[in-house]
Amino acid sequence: MKKDIILAGVGGQGVLSIAAIIAQAAIQEGLSVRQSEVHGMAQRGGAVLAHLRIADRVIPSDLVPQGGADLIISMEVLESLRYASWLSPAGALVTAAEPLVNIPDYPELQGILKTITAFPLYRIVEAAALAKAAGLPRAVNMVMVGAASPFLPIPEETLENTIITQFVSKDPAIAEANRKAFVLGRNAAALPGDA
Repeated sequence: MKKDIILAGVGGQGVLSIAAIIAQAAIQEGLSVRQSEVHGMAQRGGAVLAHLRIADRVIPSDLVPQGGADLIISMEVLESLRYASWLSPAGALVTAAEPLVNIPDYPELQGILKTITAFPLYRIVEAAALAKAAGLPRAVNMVMVGAASPFLPIPEETLENTIITQFVSKDPAIAEANRKAFVLGRNAAALPGDA
């Protein structure tokens, strides 16, 4: 088993936190993990990219080959398309629906969404609304972990426990809100007939 993942977003959205949660959960399941991060101009709202590779054997490289990603997880809808050339033909694209308009010539949202819906396997998640419903608007990234979880080789319970462990030392209420955000994201990404 091998799962190659591209994580994308804009500085401050929690892309690297997503990578850390998924990597920790994979390690708890006894899987090998390799990760590479490109921060770019993150502190100025620029692009953030992380490669995450999970396998049940030794992984020779940190980087996902172009055209080889099994999954793209994006915190920002346009950023999901920036890295679409990394997605394999059978891969899944999971993105937050909300744009973060950080450039003057940001494309029309309807065109971006139309392009995404042309992919064979995609999920567009109203992540900001779900994080707010969980009681913590900052938990958009945990909504996206939940939305991506059906495509990960890690049990839901392991991901959920990793989230709780990560946040409980800050405040049990924050841990619970992040856990709820994960569950809401997972439910939003499930389609009728999904396991």
